[in-house]
Amino acid sequence: MASLKTGLYLGVCLCAWIITTADDNGVPRAENVRWVSLDFKTILNWTTEASDHVFTVRYSSDDSDWTDSDDCIRVSESECDLTHTLKPLNRPYSADIITEPAIMDYDISLEMLTHEYSSVFNPYLESNISAVNIIVEALDESTVIVNITDPLTSVHHYDKQLSLRDILKKDLKYKITYYKSGSTGKRDIISDTNMAVLSQLDAGQSYCFMAAAFIPSRPKRTQHGAWSVHQCIPGGKNNPVGVESWSLGGCSLHPAHSPLHHRYGDGPLL
Repeated sequence: MASLKTGLYLGVCLCAWIITTADDNGVPRAENVRWVSLDFKTILNWTTEASDHVFTVRYSSDDSDWTDSDDCIRVSESECDLTHTLKPLNRPYSADIITEPAIMDYDISLEMLTHEYSSVFNPYLESNISAVNIIVEALDESTVIVNITDPLTSVHHYDKQLSLRDILKKDLKYKITYYKSGSTGKRDIISDTNMAVLSQLDAGQSYCFMAAAFIPSRPKRTQHGAWSVHQCIPGGKNNPVGVESWSLGGCSLHPAHSPLHHRYGDGPLL
């Protein structure tokens, strides 16, 4: 009797597991649907059981009608690149993943097929941003200039590949953090442009700098891009702040004027 009860229990558990991963007709559902987006390259991912079924992805914005993604009609992969489909960028989008048999019976209505829906996603507000490149150049013994180069995005306008600035325009700012080499005390500034002048540095001290894209108009969790590589300039008796730029990926710029920027943390660096 105990063996019979155990067998019945295992059978019920197995049936429950099957029901959660397939519909009543044994068709595998798309599961774990999630958006993955970096620099406005946006991909919809999901998982599913191995089968001969294929998938079609549709998308909708603001409760509009569903539209098939031309690149994701009856595909066998469990992902769909929607980078060139979700336009304009600053809208909330939803996706519908439809599971279809390998050999389609066109007498079956769309409503009878298995559907799985994504969460709502806004590329403009939620796409992650990769690290900027910076060049740090000493102007004199107490002043440096930080030049920032934006990463290119996966968005094109005609033949031009757009940068972060092209897309975000005035919404894009930069957070620059700097500190004395070997110190834990840090100071931040927010710059409205890709060039910032940092003055009143202590002569004879080495400083390190890093920067990140900063979009304050976004939700807090996606306001900051990834931080750049640290760039340091040496100090010393013969080189008070640094007589050359320590750079990453490019030549130094020589701007004609200073940008608008805001200082934070004006207390002494520790």
